[in-house]
Amino acid sequence: MTEKVLEGKKNGLAVLLCVLALYALGTFMTVRGGILVDHGGSPVLLVLGIIILAIGWLPLPGLKVLKPQEALVLTLFGKYIGTLKEEGFYFVNPFCSSVNPAAHTKLNQSGDVAAPGSKSVQNTASMEAGGNKISLKIMTLNNNRQKINDCLGNPVEIGIAVMWKVTDTAKAVFHVDNYKEYLSLQCDSALRNIVRLYPYDVAQNVDTTGDGIADDGSLRGSSEVVARRIREEIQSKVDEAGLTIMEARITYLAYAPEIAAVMLQRQQASAIIDARKMIVDGAVGMVEMALDRLSENKVVELDEERKAAMVSNLLVVLCGNHDTQPIVNTGSLY
Repeated sequence: MTEKVLEGKKNGLAVLLCVLALYALGTFMTVRGGILVDHGGSPVLLVLGIIILAIGWLPLPGLKVLKPQEALVLTLFGKYIGTLKEEGFYFVNPFCSSVNPAAHTKLNQSGDVAAPGSKSVQNTASMEAGGNKISLKIMTLNNNRQKINDCLGNPVEIGIAVMWKVTDTAKAVFHVDNYKEYLSLQCDSALRNIVRLYPYDVAQNVDTTGDGIADDGSLRGSSEVVARRIREEIQSKVDEAGLTIMEARITYLAYAPEIAAVMLQRQQASAIIDARKMIVDGAVGMVEMALDRLSENKVVELDEERKAAMVSNLLVVLCGNHDTQPIVNTGSLY
């Protein structure tokens, strides 16, 4: 179904003035024909006045007011006749009805939840005042966190925020049952499909791009790439619903609670090993430099046994976790 934008309908003010004038005329005719019947009034005038007052309200349901970035999908006896998309005061067929199956759907997104500290009653009243209007603004959907296994089988918790808007109101209303719930479901599905392709952290022999070559992709280190793939995955699913995904961002990423402590110990152990490697490399370099300087300056002549003892002592001093306690040797090594 193709969206059809209705134009040239911004004559609501003129119709409203005509209805008010018609009611004024009906009131005058009723008074002139009824109350003053003993002074030359006419029963016919009275009847016409009553008829005008009884049916004069019929054009009023056809008056529609739209604010900026709002749309109204109209049907006439079940047939789609068009969409009002620009702000203004419109008059359409009074028998037209507006359609929006997602009007009262509440998700964790902008426009559907009450602001912090506000009452739910006020939020409900605001939604009812909006009627079946469709917002064309950029909305933010913040789905609940999901627990998903990464490509290594480790359970991780991840949450995303999706910025989206309605671009085709006809598709949004008629192609899916509820475009908000449809979007939420597709976000969950796309998130699960993409996350299972990546490890939480960089791992060896893992192909995240599908080209058959191992790479360094990870959820923690490649968040921009992961978010872009999630956005593309969601967009491919919601095209038929007339929605456009502007952006997707990862808002929360952590190991699941049941393995978080173990993974923390693993990361600490890896950090300790890396630090030890750096310390040992530096200590060996310093020992080599000390031996070379002693030999160049001929400060002392050391045989292999003394060199080994000196290397051992220097490595203990440089690689130890605690401050060393010096021991002064007053004798000979032999």
